[in-house]
Parts: sequence; C-alpha cells; structure tokens
Amino acid sequence: MDRRTLIVSGLVTMAAGASRAQQPQSAPPPPPPGAAAAPAPAGGAKTYEKDEIAHNVSDFLGVTAESAGAVVEKLFAKNGRPTAYIAGEEGSGAFVIGARYGRGLLYMKDKPPMEVFWQGPNIGWDFGGNASRVFVLCYNLQVPEVIFQRFPGVEGSAYLVGGLGVNYQRADEVTLAPIRAGVGLRLGANVGYLSYTRKRNKFPF
Repeated sequence: MDRRTLIVSGLVTMAAGASRAQQPQSAPPPPPPGAAAAPAPAGGAKTYEKDEIAHNVSDFLGVTAESAGAVVEKLFAKNGRPTAYIAGEEGSGAFVIGARYGRGLLYMKDKPPMEVFWQGPNIGWDFGGNASRVFVLCYNLQVPEVIFQRFPGVEGSAYLVGGLGVNYQRADEVTLAPIRAGVGLRLGANVGYLSYTRKRNKFPF
C-alpha cells in the first residue's frame, strides 16, 4: 500500500460526497484486515486498537513496523486508546522565531474524514527548516469539530522513539500527540502552539 493512501483515499471520499454537503457523506476507509473496532465508552466516541494505529503509522510515515510499534506502544501505555487521528503533511522553518503549517484529514470511526489545516508560531533556540509527514493521535476528542481551536505545546513533552519524534499538545480535555518523520524533527527546541482550522490561514498567529 502506498504510504499516501490515507490522505488520497480520504480526498476521494470527500470529493464523492461534496455535491450536496460541505463535508463528505460516504463512509471512512475500513481498518486494515484483522483490526477490530474497540467499543465506545458510554456516550463517547469509538476508539482505535493499538495494532490498527501501528499499521497506519508504519504505512503512512514509511517507517518499519518495529519503529511504529515502539512509538505506538509508548503512547498507548501512557494515554490509552485514541478516539481519532490525523494523517497529513507539514512544513516549518525558524530562525529563533518560526512558524509551522500543515494539512491533513481527521479520521473518526463511523464518521466521514474531515479536512483540517493547522498553523502556529514558535520561538526558541531553533534554526533551519523541515518538511514532515505527521500522524496525530487524538485523545478524548468526542466530536470532530472540537479540533478547531488552539492547542499549546506541553513543555518538556518532546521525545524520540524508534527514530520518530513525538510531542504533546493539550487544550481543555483534548490531548494531541503528533508523530513526525521527515527532514529535521527539531523537537524540544522551541515552544509555541498550533491552531487547527477549517481553512488555510496565511498568518500563523
């Protein structure tokens, strides 16, 4: 499977259902063979299994199953099962003060994929640029539209596992855990926030 499948399949689904609604109405792509849907908490969104997320991380980011399994194991041990994930791409650059821009598709079980943009500033001992694929695990995200807000970075949360960079962002009761692979991870070198929006914003603030 091509590692761009998650985004491409979602865009095809969105285009097919866009004739009468702004958001696509067709079903999201099925999980990989053998992956079971976890039951939803009372009144909450369904969650994703560890093997299902590890498969998607490995496939989309183009990393080995061992690397994907190691980082997913750590995230599940710390946070439990995510209720959603975002598969996308981003670019960033900095010379002490910098910015990050990204675009992807938000996936939740029993809901169509939804296009999401994000942008935000950062400041710190940080120089250079990078282009990355990013796979964001979303915890306690019960309704897709709740993603559209500002998520500050959690200080001291950045780390590397199996060559993949992970950090945490948190707003209200929702926690995001972006997993990045690409040129120049630049983890822990800056502080800032990301705003998730329905449309691309030119300015990161």
